[in-house]
Amino acid sequence: MPISNAIIEVKKLRLRTFIGFNQEEREKQQDVVVNLEIHYPVSADVFNDSVDAALNYKTITKKVIEHVEQGHFLLLEKLVADVLNICCDHPSVAYARVSIDKPHALRFADSVSLTLEHRSDT
Repeated sequence: MPISNAIIEVKKLRLRTFIGFNQEEREKQQDVVVNLEIHYPVSADVFNDSVDAALNYKTITKKVIEHVEQGHFLLLEKLVADVLNICCDHPSVAYARVSIDKPHALRFADSVSLTLEHRSDT
């Protein structure tokens, strides 16, 4: 079975953080919704149920949760870039995409969203 990549998606991870530069935003946590997409090359060992051959999405997600919930961010760009760096921390990640929504950021919009992606050079 010639499969080259596994794609992990974490969808609609709902967290709270300090995000924004207005005084109220700096004093009160807000909801954010995080979506992750991580690609990594698959080894044949995963088809034999070898845990060590797979990328551990729980470990990555726990790091994201801790960073987001413990952080204070002025810009959505900084928050998304930080989460993208966490996703790319493992050397086998070939591509990652992070999108974070800030619900209710604008009066007549469901949310404001920012997306960043990284592709490995190797």
